[in-house]
Amino acid sequence: MKNIMIALCAMLISYTASAQYDPAFRFGIKAGANLSNINGSNDLSLSQTSTAFNFKDNDNRSLGFVGGVYFRYGKKFYIQPEFLLSQKGGQFNVFENGVQNSDGKVDVRFSNFDVPVMFGVRLVRFLRINVGPVASLRLSSNGKIGDSFNDITGDNANAEFRNRVAYGYQAGVGVDFGRLSVDVRYEGNFTDVAKINFDNATTASQFGKKSNLFQATLGYAIF
Repeated sequence: MKNIMIALCAMLISYTASAQYDPAFRFGIKAGANLSNINGSNDLSLSQTSTAFNFKDNDNRSLGFVGGVYFRYGKKFYIQPEFLLSQKGGQFNVFENGVQNSDGKVDVRFSNFDVPVMFGVRLVRFLRINVGPVASLRLSSNGKIGDSFNDITGDNANAEFRNRVAYGYQAGVGVDFGRLSVDVRYEGNFTDVAKINFDNATTASQFGKKSNLFQATLGYAIF
C-alpha cells in the first residue's frame, strides 16, 4: 500500500509539473500522418483532336508519414518553424482512348523535405490557431506518373517531370497540455507539385498538378 501511495504521489507531481510547463521558447519533436491528394483543373490529353489519354483526378487519398522537429518562439503570439520529412501523394485513373487501361489506379508517392513557418495566436491557455507558408522539396518519388506517361507515349516521349520545389500554405488548430501538443492542419499549394517537359508544347501546358492534404501530429517539447 505504501508503494502504491508513493507511485501515485510521484505521478501527481509529474502531472502538476507538466501542466505548469509554459515557456516562451520550445524545442521538440513531432510525428503523425498525412492524408494527401493531387489534383488539377485539367486532365492530360495527348491528342489535339481527341482524348487519347487522361490522367483523371481521383478523390482517394494516400496515407503517409510526417515527422521532424519544431521550434516555437513566444506565448500569446508565436512563430513556429518546423523541419519535417513528409510522405505525400495521390491516386489517378489512367484512361486510353476513353477506356480505363490495364494500369487502373496509379498510386503516386513523393518523399519530401518540408519547411513550414507557422504564425499563431493562443486563444486560451491550451488552444491555439496558426497559419503560415510552407516550402516543400521533393527528395524522391516512386516514378508512377512518368512510367504511365511513357507507357502511352512510347520510349521516345522525351518527357521529364519537374518542379522539385513547391510552395504552399498550412492552416490549423493546436492543443497544448504541458509538454505535449496535438496539431491538425490543412495544406494547399500555390505552385504545381508536378509539371512536365514534353516535345508537344500543348500537352506540356495541360499538365499541372497541385497537392493538398490533411495532417495530424503529436508533438513533445524536449525543452
